[in-house]
Parts: sequence; C-alpha cells; structure tokens
Amino acid sequence: MNITFKATLREQQGSSASRRLRRAGQIPGIIYGGEQKASPILMDHNELFHLLKKEAFHSTLLSADINGKKETVVLRDTQWHPYKQQVMHLDFQRIDAKQAIHMKVPLHFVNGEISPAVKIGGCLIAHVMTELDIKCLPKHLPEFIEVDLSKLEANQSLHVSHLVLPKNVELAQHTDVDPVVVSATQSRIDAEAEAAAEQVQQEGGATPAA
Repeated sequence: MNITFKATLREQQGSSASRRLRRAGQIPGIIYGGEQKASPILMDHNELFHLLKKEAFHSTLLSADINGKKETVVLRDTQWHPYKQQVMHLDFQRIDAKQAIHMKVPLHFVNGEISPAVKIGGCLIAHVMTELDIKCLPKHLPEFIEVDLSKLEANQSLHVSHLVLPKNVELAQHTDVDPVVVSATQSRIDAEAEAAAEQVQQEGGATPAA
C-alpha cells in the first residue's frame, strides 16, 4: 500500500509558533534520519487525522510530499492532546532502501472461528499480542503478519516462535523469552458447568452403599 501525505517545510519554530499553527488547523512535525539534517515540517491536521485512523499508516512505508519533493519515511511517534481529538506533533524517520529497519507491524488473526478450541472446546481466544517487532529491508516490509488459528486446541497457546514470518523478515527480539501471542481458555461459566456435569456423572455412576 502506497500512502502519500503532503507537507511543507516549517519556518516558524518554538512553542508559541506551534500553538498558532495548531489553531490554524496545522500540525508541526519533523523528519529526521539519514545523512540530511532534521527537517521541521507542517501538515494539514484534517488530512493527517484521517490517515492516522488507517492501520497501514503506522506500519508501512510512507511517501512524504514536501513542497513537491517526495521522501520515503515511516511514522515513529504521534503526540496527542491530553483530552481533545487533536494531533499535537508527528515524528517521521527517513528510510534508506539499503538499510534494514525495525518496525512494529500488526498481527491479523484468521480462522479462529473454525479452530478446535472454539468449535469443540468452546474456548475464548485472547489476543495477548496485537503487533510484532520485526527487522527487514524496507522493500520487504509487510503490511501485517497473519496468524493462522485453525489448529489451535483448547487450553493451548501460540508463541512468537510458532509464527510463520514472510520471506526476508526476521524477529527483532533482544531476549530469549518466547512471548505468548494468543491463548485459548475456557470461560469460567463453561468450566464450572463442565465440572458440575462431571460430578453428576460420577455420582450417578457410583455404586450404592449396602
């Protein structure tokens, strides 16, 4: 997915200038990285507000159209107003096509409804993780990583090591811990009902005392 947003180079800097720009419907931001020095930019709040609602805007390569010149960037940080639906500042990083990047990409869970855990076990599936930290060259960056739950059994968990990563993509983990991605557990009500049914069966099958 190719997402482009428009920006202009920002001349006015400082907190008071930023307040004036925000009142005028603009968002101050910055693009950093690479051999160039950091570039203060200015963006339309309405455009970026709607783009930020798109999942891909947070995890894929973006094209910043700055005064008609395009740069490839990724979103690194978003600052929101404490209680208003207002974006206060955006940070972007320039991307070098020859340098591997670290990115958090979303996990898309599929086939949970046909898994044995749900169809047979009546389990609830808990998504413990919703994104994964990966490392790859920019051209190999996936929009998301699919997690197939079709074989998930009752009371079973899938860990990061169980995930099938796209070609040329690797985990960007810094520890030997293997985190849980998703787990299937019976609800408390179902578990209590099952225990009660077992108890009734056991009592019904017991040999009467002489």
